[in-house]
Amino acid sequence: MVKVGVLGLQGAFREHAQAIQAAGAEAVIIKKVEQLEEVDGLILPGGESTAMRRLIDKYDFLESLRQFAKQGKPMFGTCAGLILLAREVVDRQDPHIGVMDIKVARNSFGRQRDSFEATLNIKGIGDDFVGVFIRAPHIVEVGNNVEILATHNDRIVAARQGQFLGCSFHPELTEDPRMTTYFVEMVKEATKKAV
Repeated sequence: MVKVGVLGLQGAFREHAQAIQAAGAEAVIIKKVEQLEEVDGLILPGGESTAMRRLIDKYDFLESLRQFAKQGKPMFGTCAGLILLAREVVDRQDPHIGVMDIKVARNSFGRQRDSFEATLNIKGIGDDFVGVFIRAPHIVEVGNNVEILATHNDRIVAARQGQFLGCSFHPELTEDPRMTTYFVEMVKEATKKAV
């Protein structure tokens, strides 16, 4: 059984852990850098990207997260996690982890009170997926190797680039396991290749 970590510094990490288990993998909530060695893939949860970055810096995670990506291990960023993965963030000088060839704008759909749900058709996952958008970012630009998986109102809200998966919404806040299952399958594929 593959082990999928959830960065447990801030945000909806418990819900992600439950979704991972529902998708048939073992979930590990990552609180220490050393734990990254135990897992085959990693979810960067939603939350608040600036607060999350402060905690990543405080607990010395940044370089280890970049190394994790360099090892070819899959990473899935949801909402704030998408911002952490992006190579470029609008209105920010330097990226966070910066491994996915996308440009992201923060809070694209308004503030907390503007949160909403939308039915999405997600390539490779299926139709009628309910996306929960909470102060969500969106992907402004994608590089050549990035596949767009879903849009909402002409804005890119899900994309994949090789081992990296990112979305603007919170799949862990619904009962629908398909998005997490898709990521768990990515992790399984990557572990087969690594053998």
